[in-house]
Order: sequence, then C-alpha cells, then structure tokens
Amino acid sequence: MKGILLHGGHGTRLRPLTHTGPKQLLPIANKPMSEYCIESMKSAGVTEIAIIIGGIGSQKVKEYYGDGNQFGIKINYILQDFPRGIAHAISLCEDFIGNEKFLVFLGDNIIQKSINEFGSEFEKSNDAATILLCEVDNPSRFGIADIQNGQIKKIIEKPKNPPSNLAVTGIYFLTPIIFDIIKRLKPSWRNELEITDALDMLLNEKHCISYKMITDYWKDTGTPEDIINANKTILENMVPEFKGKKDSTVLIQGNVSIGNNTRISDQVKIIGPVIIGNKCNISGDAIIGPNTSIGNECNILGGTIQDSIIMNNCKIGKNVNLRNSIISSNSTIVQNNIKNEQVFLVGEGTKVSF
Repeated sequence: MKGILLHGGHGTRLRPLTHTGPKQLLPIANKPMSEYCIESMKSAGVTEIAIIIGGIGSQKVKEYYGDGNQFGIKINYILQDFPRGIAHAISLCEDFIGNEKFLVFLGDNIIQKSINEFGSEFEKSNDAATILLCEVDNPSRFGIADIQNGQIKKIIEKPKNPPSNLAVTGIYFLTPIIFDIIKRLKPSWRNELEITDALDMLLNEKHCISYKMITDYWKDTGTPEDIINANKTILENMVPEFKGKKDSTVLIQGNVSIGNNTRISDQVKIIGPVIIGNKCNISGDAIIGPNTSIGNECNILGGTIQDSIIMNNCKIGKNVNLRNSIISSNSTIVQNNIKNEQVFLVGEGTKVSF
C-alpha cells in the first residue's frame, strides 16, 4: 500500500514556533511529530509515501527525511504551492497512487495504537473509504461524523451544532475513486477543497464509507497546549535508557532517558518522565521534570524546567523557572534574579534576558 503524508500549511496557531519551519517537524519527546506518523503508516503496511510539502521550511523536510532509507520506507516529495485544502493535496498524488488503495495521514496527528489491523481489513474490503474516528470534548473544532444505526450518514466540517462528538481524525484509508470526486468539488468558504466535503459526496453517491474507532489516544497537535499534552503522553509510555554520565550527587527518579555523551553533575534532580538528548550538560541545582523533553547539545546551568519542551542547542540560565513552555532551537533564556515560574513560547534563535 502507498501513503500520502501531508506536511504543508502555515501553522499560524503555533507561531512563533513555525516562523522558520513547518509545525510537523516540531519535536515531541525529541522526535518530529511527523516521524510518529510515518511509523504509524508503516505499521499499516505502507511501503512508499508521498510527502506533500509547501510553505516555510520545505527544504528542512527534505533534509531530515531524505529518500526515506534510514526510516525504512521510500519517500517521494510533491509540492503544494499554496494551502488549498486536504482534498487538493490528495488530488496532486493521483499519478503517484495509480490504481492502488492508499492511506492518507495528516502530519500533525499523533496516535499510539498500531493501525495495522485497520489497514489489513481495508485491503480486503470493498469500501470506498475507511475513516478513523475519535470521541472529543469540543466537536465544533473538527469534522464530525453523523452516525445512525451504525452507518455514517453525513460528515460535517466544524459544525455549530454537532450531531455527535465523533471527530474525523486526520487518518483516511481511500481508494482511487476519491480522485474523481475531488475533481467535482467546489471550494469551501475558506476557498479550499475540503476532505470532509469529498467524503460527504462519496456518501451522497451511495459509496460505502466504514469507520474505525480510536479508543486510546489521538491528538491533533494544532496548538502549543496540544504539543505539550502529546509530549507528556509519549513520555509516559517511553522506554527508559541511560547512555550518559552522572555524578553520584545527582538524583534521578521515574521514567528517564539520557542520550549519548550527556553529562549530569552537581546537585541536579531529574523527575520523570523526562528525555534528554545527546551531548547535553546539565549542572548546578537544576530540577528537570516531570513531563519534560530536552533536545541535543543543550546547556542547562540550573533552575527548574517542568512540563516543557527545550529543542536542540539551547542554553538555560541558572535562575530560570519554566513551566508549560516551548523553547525553539538555538535559543538562550537567562534570568538575573530568582522569580516565579515563567511560561515562554519562543521561536528559533531567540535570546531572552530578564
């Protein structure tokens, strides 16, 4: 089976984190969120994917994933020059897909359960599509499925009065029938070709759309709060390992992973779940965790970092007290005096001194 991974968009709700690159490369537990998508696609039997790129940082996507060899999957790249909707992005892949059934995955969706069973069932079925649904607390934010007597009757994009709380996740098993449907779509009020409209047209033309429920964990990481929440969940299920070095005075509790050539010294306390990357230096009286990720080559001189994400090559001063923060790569945060905890959301290369 082939797959399509959507990796474009402007990520406006995540600015300034997305000023220099796509949101799908933002790390969760020290790994880009779209890499989790690729792992899920592989688990469903996908062996070759087309990554839809466009907007800021497209070259970064190519540089990170390359031809896919190191990720165990063949990767092609297709440009969507301007965000024109999910259905439009899918339409660009008609030649790539050919006559095969295929899987579409939005690059900012995180799930934990393998979808291998769903892929196998779809391959054997005569359904025009299988969509994955998940119960949500705020259905007006999502495309929603109206289900009656176990059958999908209608799909509505971000309804004011939702008929259910079953959100259409960004994971779709499709057949080439969808390409003809998309060619006949009219743009929405956003001037985009909506995948929910395409699915609804499939239903109106009497094609069968089945559904599967995600009952454990699914997150559409569209906001900083979503990313921090996803980071916490991934860390809680992480397999701990220790590859660095530490002083005997260092205290480590809970589920903690430390990368190669990382040095932890002095009176540092690490309270899991926490992941720390390679070639880091953690010193002073720093308290790291819980629910915190620190990337590669970071220098943490002290302070407290909780429920936060620190990306690669960052420096955090000894008096800094962070919670629910996301610090982009190559940034420096320095605090002159001990103060109450701070919440920061800073873009790449930012220097903050206060």
